[in-house]
Amino acid sequence: MSSSDIFIGETIGTAILILLGGGVCAAVTLKASKARNAGWVAIALGWGFAVMTAAYISGPLSGAHLNPAVTIGIAIKDGDWSNTPTYFAGQILGAMIGAVLVWIAYYGQFQAHLTDREIVGGPGAQDTKAKSVEAQEKGAGPVLGVFSTGPEIRHTVQNLATEIIGTFVLLLAILTQGLNDEGNGLGILGALITGFVVVSIGLSLGGPTGYAINPVRDLGPRIVHALLPLPNKGGSDWSYAWIPVVGPLIGGAIAGGVYNVAFA
Repeated sequence: MSSSDIFIGETIGTAILILLGGGVCAAVTLKASKARNAGWVAIALGWGFAVMTAAYISGPLSGAHLNPAVTIGIAIKDGDWSNTPTYFAGQILGAMIGAVLVWIAYYGQFQAHLTDREIVGGPGAQDTKAKSVEAQEKGAGPVLGVFSTGPEIRHTVQNLATEIIGTFVLLLAILTQGLNDEGNGLGILGALITGFVVVSIGLSLGGPTGYAINPVRDLGPRIVHALLPLPNKGGSDWSYAWIPVVGPLIGGAIAGGVYNVAFA
């Protein structure tokens, strides 16, 4: 695979991943969406199918890493770090593009949701009348969950551990049965299996933090949330943002090491 193939494949694939994954979060969350309040099972299934679809699309070009944790795990397994920066660049760009596409697809729903005083000022959301703009920016805004993850209970050690554990499971599954014969990425069956693994992680381990298990899945859309001209959007919760980046990277690295010790 050439560097250009890797970059293009990861950009397109990660954009599709975030478009479909962020799209199901928008569908379940936003006012005037036909899927509103569909629940966590719909979100877990949506993300699993998003991974599968993105992997099938980008696999022929880049091997469908779509996730810096996957790139790191494979690099540790193979001992080859030469294409790592190219993978990372395509992944973060694709994640940001995908988040913008979610905003475009749900533009009317975002406007309706964020201008509804009952929703914007409701429990757990941003009370724009009672709080200063500075105070709003410290915490998560009312639609941040469409773009990025957040914990139900803020406990740094637990939240970090949850992301490490979830990503470890994902990477071990990919490294042991999801690679094609050349070892470059997901094969045809591997993409399907990995999609089901993501659903399983979401249903089993997604409750505490929303299971980022992918640094760019969280960071790219969070940056887009901070930049988009959304009314009453509140803060992007940057104080938490490092956990869904660092946790998956640690989990991916541990999985790569475990693979080399136990399976290689």
